[in-house]
Amino acid sequence: MDITNQTRVTEFIFLGFPGVLHLRITLFVIFLTVYLLSLMGNTLIIFIVLMDITLQTPMYIFLGNLSFLEIWYTTATVPKLLDTCLSQVVTISVSGCITQYYFFFSMGATECILLAVMAYDRYLAICSPLRYSLLMSIRVCLRFSAGSWIGGFIAPLLPTILISHLNFCGPQKISHFFCDSDPIFKLSCSDTFLVEALGYTCSSVVILSSFLLTMSSYGHIVVTIIKLSSREARKKTFSTCASHLTVVSIYYGTIIFAYVRPPAKYNFTIGKVISVFYCVVTPLVNPLIYTLRNKDVKKAFRKALARKRMLLT
Repeated sequence: MDITNQTRVTEFIFLGFPGVLHLRITLFVIFLTVYLLSLMGNTLIIFIVLMDITLQTPMYIFLGNLSFLEIWYTTATVPKLLDTCLSQVVTISVSGCITQYYFFFSMGATECILLAVMAYDRYLAICSPLRYSLLMSIRVCLRFSAGSWIGGFIAPLLPTILISHLNFCGPQKISHFFCDSDPIFKLSCSDTFLVEALGYTCSSVVILSSFLLTMSSYGHIVVTIIKLSSREARKKTFSTCASHLTVVSIYYGTIIFAYVRPPAKYNFTIGKVISVFYCVVTPLVNPLIYTLRNKDVKKAFRKALARKRMLLT
């Protein structure tokens, strides 16, 4: 498109969820409550893992990484979502939009990789228990954790660079509450075929490869559990990975629906609703699942409360 005679856009306007004021205030209260509970829940898990020596094992180090990730993952988008519920006009600069895009997709990719690593950790613990401490030592665990973060922040780097070179000439309204990929592409007056194809490919590769690795790990786990002779042993073994499997199902179910599809099939209304699940709901569900279904975490939490009471008395 010829852009020589067109005004260059310097900021975008988020439309968020349109509606009457009382509906938007209701949404604001709901989203704010979920956001604050998510921050408290994930911070609590990090605190417990750091303070309780019995939880400083690979499984809980990965869980601490996941909780730290969820805090920033939700913080990258929810403040603007809350803003759109109360304000008529919510703006973001083009550079700020691209920055939000990069950090959102970086942390999303990091979570995909980290969930695959956590599944591999459970695979080693259940399928190779005698060699687990050797194969998944603290040093190996920390390397896997660092690799997840590095890989996650590298994955969307090239699409982000290409997006930063796009021209935006108007309109400037984003039919979303954060800078997702498809709404950005729709606003560009440049040819977006290359960056759309690259972004779609990168997202699909990261999501599907980590999903397949996760399912492969759980496939081996299921086979091992079935071979156990005792029903009680099968129940106990499965309980050690049930929390992680629940989190994986919720997270991958939403992001595969949202991102593993041709860009032309994007629907803005459905996209916003699905985004609420993995931006707002999932970061809260994770700490709830891990604390309610995990005996070690609940025990460590009770110990922390007991120590606090002793200090106060």
